[in-house]
Amino acid sequence: MQNGYFKLVNEPNGYGVRLCQPKDGGEQIRIGELLEYLDGLGAGYDRRRIEMLLLDEEAEDCVYHLGSDRCPQYPETYHLDVSEDDMSVYVRFIPASETGDRISFNDFLKDLHFSNITHGIRMETLQDHFQSPGIYCTDLLVAKGKEPRNGTDAVIDYKFNTDKHRPPSQREDGSVDYFNLSMINQCRKGDLLATIIPEDRGESGYDVHGKPIHPREVKRETLKFGRNIELSEDKLSIRSMVDGHVTLVDDKVFVSDVFEVKSVDASTGNLDFEGSIQINGDVMANFEVKAGGNVIVNGLVEDARIIAGGNIIIAKGMNGSSKGYLKAGGDIMAKFLENVRVVAGGYVESEAILHSRISAGTEVKVEGRKGIIVGGYVQAGQKVTAKTIGTGMGASTILEVGVNPLIKTQYSRMQKLTADIDKTISNAEVILETFKEKLKKGIQFNESQLKYMKSVMKLVEDKTSEKKQMSDRMEKMRAMMEIQKLSEIVVNDEIYPSTTIIIGDSSKTLQTSYHYCKFVRERGEICMKPL
Repeated sequence: MQNGYFKLVNEPNGYGVRLCQPKDGGEQIRIGELLEYLDGLGAGYDRRRIEMLLLDEEAEDCVYHLGSDRCPQYPETYHLDVSEDDMSVYVRFIPASETGDRISFNDFLKDLHFSNITHGIRMETLQDHFQSPGIYCTDLLVAKGKEPRNGTDAVIDYKFNTDKHRPPSQREDGSVDYFNLSMINQCRKGDLLATIIPEDRGESGYDVHGKPIHPREVKRETLKFGRNIELSEDKLSIRSMVDGHVTLVDDKVFVSDVFEVKSVDASTGNLDFEGSIQINGDVMANFEVKAGGNVIVNGLVEDARIIAGGNIIIAKGMNGSSKGYLKAGGDIMAKFLENVRVVAGGYVESEAILHSRISAGTEVKVEGRKGIIVGGYVQAGQKVTAKTIGTGMGASTILEVGVNPLIKTQYSRMQKLTADIDKTISNAEVILETFKEKLKKGIQFNESQLKYMKSVMKLVEDKTSEKKQMSDRMEKMRAMMEIQKLSEIVVNDEIYPSTTIIIGDSSKTLQTSYHYCKFVRERGEICMKPL
């Protein structure tokens, strides 16, 4: 493709301007550019006729006569166009007259430098012009500045869920599951919590004058965090130093071994956390709270389930409506317990226990202003203490001490396992006895049968060893239960009739009231003694 161009040339009767038509779809000669050139020469011309020649797209190259003199000597010229942002420079070369000289490559470079065009010069484009007949009346990009490369902001990549408003999931039947919302982001010691993807500052550019153009400012990031968190040496990542719960609050990462919520209801769903849980309000009906550590409830608990590896503390008590359940590896403390099933590895302490089933590894203490146990079943490994037990209305109340309920449960389970082992050994011995009888009769057995007999003999050997180990453990449990038979039930005010007392393997149902006394087991009988 070649643009149309013009050039001063000699002709037989003087000189004129040759109008060269474009080729291969090039641009037509710009009328304004030609007339401006001729005006600069001071040559006379018929504008209308020149316009007609240029507007005839089918015309061939021709010479428009300008004068009878010899063609003047005009050198090659050019026009520079520098963009407003100084990022690009275009040049349009105008050919020298037939008798004129071309500008040299070096002289043109000097001109560019004189115009303070020093950067981004496109040498190949210039060489295409100067090493050929020339590229005329064409916009040539001869200098181009370098655009700055804008960088990217630093980004913190959090390795845990930071969405505090996750919607509840749907069950298969289409109903919404408000009980399992997965609010807790649990983490373990050494877990990666967040990393910084560092900012990219980009690269500076420059204009054709060499003036630097800086990329936009990018945002840097720093990791903000609280205690129990370790920062890497390069300050680009943080890890948890403990097992706990990780949260993001106001762009700051926190790890705590205590998970704290306002209440447990449809806004939280069930809670399951390996550390401790603190509930500043209430636990609503049908919800479940599980913690590897302690559970502290500063409000009320309805018919819910709370299971803790440590202690359970309920500031305002619990009415379980016969469905509530508390289980703690340690102690359980509540202002009152009503219609609740309670299992504690340590002691249970309350101001009132009403119609509940209580099992404590060590002691049940019901003291305070009321200090009453009414109805239900209360069991403790060592001691039960209360101000008032039972009622004058004859509510059935059962108290048992002397056997740790956990030990008692384990002992009962081991008795059943021992019976199962005895049955397995007995059946295997019958098979072995039959085998021996057949050997005496001279019956021959194949390799498969002999292999089976060896496996039966090995089974008897293993089960006999297992039974021995279990018997030793049961003996220790029996010794522990014998020691706990020294336990007692202490009444600091009154215990009413219809109350059943069990100490060890002895029991007694009271027929009358007793005051300020304790019940112990002596010589296989339950005896009352004054305080």
